[in-house]
Amino acid sequence: MTKALNPDPKPLDHLTLCGAADSVALIDRQGELDFAGLEAAVGALAAWLMDQGLHRGDRVASWLNKTRLACLMPLATARAGLVHVPVNPLLKRAQVGHILADSGASLLIAGKARLGSLAEGDLPSGCPAVDENQASLEGSGLPPSNGDPDDLAAILYTSGSTGSPKGVMLSHANMWLGAVSVAHYLDIRPSDRTLCLLPFSFDYGQNQLLSSWFAGASAIPLDYLLARDVTKAVGRHDVTILAGVPPLWVQLTEIEWPAEIAGNLRVLTNSGGKMPVPLVSALRTAFPKAGLHSMYGLTEAFRSTTLDPALIDTMPESIGQAIPFAEIMVVTPEGTDAAPEQAGELVHAGPLVALGYWQDPERTALRFKPAPDFSHYGGMAVWSGDTVMRDTEGYLRFVGRDDAMIKSAGNRISPSELEDAAIGSGLTAEACAFGVPDDRLGQAIMLVVRGEGGEADQALKRFLKAELPNFMQPREIIWQNELPRNPNEKLDRTEIERKWGQ
Repeated sequence: MTKALNPDPKPLDHLTLCGAADSVALIDRQGELDFAGLEAAVGALAAWLMDQGLHRGDRVASWLNKTRLACLMPLATARAGLVHVPVNPLLKRAQVGHILADSGASLLIAGKARLGSLAEGDLPSGCPAVDENQASLEGSGLPPSNGDPDDLAAILYTSGSTGSPKGVMLSHANMWLGAVSVAHYLDIRPSDRTLCLLPFSFDYGQNQLLSSWFAGASAIPLDYLLARDVTKAVGRHDVTILAGVPPLWVQLTEIEWPAEIAGNLRVLTNSGGKMPVPLVSALRTAFPKAGLHSMYGLTEAFRSTTLDPALIDTMPESIGQAIPFAEIMVVTPEGTDAAPEQAGELVHAGPLVALGYWQDPERTALRFKPAPDFSHYGGMAVWSGDTVMRDTEGYLRFVGRDDAMIKSAGNRISPSELEDAAIGSGLTAEACAFGVPDDRLGQAIMLVVRGEGGEADQALKRFLKAELPNFMQPREIIWQNELPRNPNEKLDRTEIERKWGQ
């Protein structure tokens, strides 16, 4: 990465100007689009959007696969002074209807089949639906914008696995500096090719595009059905950068990778959940030439920490240190700076902190609060609700979410500790632990794991008894061939607890 780490953000649509005009910005089913073509297409789409009778600040929802239109929407809406509301293509009509109503969308762009699935009442009054094929990416367009980087650029809705989905408000500055930060710590180069697997409704999914374009690299969107589709795409396009979440990495390590294809990959990045140590080992074995970045983030502040890939083998449980433009603090319940090896809440301050939740001041006040007195940045901070510890060298380790802690027989038990132990047995690749009411213990532990059970059930019980104290033993281990996932491909803990926590 040769560009200076400049903390001065620009309007988001200026990303079209970051690469060499004749270098490839996008590779999709329509072919290749260079940066000059990207700039022209974004301008044309922005002009088309304004021709729909929209006004500055209006919300525009897109419910699309990873088409060229979907790739351009974040920049085109920004150029037109609109607010983009990307909707996960896996969501169903009722969920989409909630997002459209909550955001006050003035336009929905989607494919014919998705539009046909909507029922009466799903489209709010004043929100027409437009077929994606009507959007124009050609013709005269709007020039690069000169808006305020602090203006609202997008509303990203959380998956809704806990309560109703919340719309996180992101400014141009949030998204621009997120692209700059990731491009720098991943050392993305103009020669790189990023395979975009994550949904564009997901903050890191969009950043696959934005950080690549800031660095002048190529982005390759892919909608895939099977893990082998990913292998083929890496080989076909000489992909060098791949981002994923733990369930996806599990799938990718369970298939065989030809050495010449695995060797293409230079950078792997994980977010959206902690990687168990066995999964780290599996990835290092499958992709020995790739630097593996273990990261921590939350939509309300985008990305918070990353671990230097050179340390992943010796510190596989660490989530690293703060990324550029992020100040990360570990705060005790008393509001003081936690000492090394003292647990506290992870608090994130700085310019990556989002603007709050859309039209939800109560929930905003619970998560977005003034930074501690010892903060360098000050201002508004995101109080994550996640418990972490910092070692004597400043590296962070995830402990668990306070609201997910299991309280059993007077003990506070981290579900992730039990899950890591189960996965560490080698008998399952995925696990979810949670508490259920128990008259004697307060809460008993349930453990749901992926696998066929049988002889493995007794083997796992023996392993856990040997590795964990009595108060951490699950009352029941439930084996399932597949576990529920939310639209961002993470384990859907709420659904797992609903199905097997009765």
